Amino acid sequence: MATPHIGCEKGDIAELVLMPGDPRRARRIAETFLDDARLVSEVRGNEIYTGSHQGTPMSVMASGMGVPTTALYATELFRFYGVRRICRVGTTGGISSKVKVRDVIIANAAHTNSSISTILVPDVHLSLTASFDMLRGAVDQARASAPEGVQVHVGPVYSSDFFYLDRPDIVAGLDKLGTLGVEMESAALFGCALAEDAEALTVLTVSDHLTNGAGDMSAEERETSFGNALQIAAAGLLA
Repeated sequence: MATPHIGCEKGDIAELVLMPGDPRRARRIAETFLDDARLVSEVRGNEIYTGSHQGTPMSVMASGMGVPTTALYATELFRFYGVRRICRVGTTGGISSKVKVRDVIIANAAHTNSSISTILVPDVHLSLTASFDMLRGAVDQARASAPEGVQVHVGPVYSSDFFYLDRPDIVAGLDKLGTLGVEMESAALFGCALAEDAEALTVLTVSDHLTNGAGDMSAEERETSFGNALQIAAAGLLA
């Protein structure tokens, strides 16, 4: 049956889900990446499409921005729709000097200032990590097929509850500890996967950089320049 935020029946959504942040990116993935994609839900304008990739059923749905919406959608997908794996495919701001704009980051863990790391188990700060089999599948695909000029990095990212937080000391500290980029959703996705006995991964394109002054990608580029990350994300889902 439908949930408050998803308007379709169990079985309409595949067990494998690609999850960009932007609803327009979700529609573009459905149109250009999935075969025979059909619209199965559009509650609050957040469209969900189900089709297939390489013969395997696969759906795509946007998470929106931040921990709360990501946690809401991921929980409903895992708990009520039989989704087994979700891979976030989105953008990130670069932190480490090792990464540059348009590189791809496969996140193996997510540091966070959100309560998602503490709310599930009293008095414990959880380590929020990607699922190993998905991580391995994505890394194997990346190493086999990364195009010339695009580097793929594997490491932790930082999921922040605050987009406009001017704290260079935090950025410097995270950089020192090997954090590759900053975004707003991965910690929620990893936490929900742990809570629902499911699997999750994040694959990100570096759209701007916090420390090296590199030029930002435009809004249009953010929407369309996800091909490399998308192939890697799909490999993680199919692993």
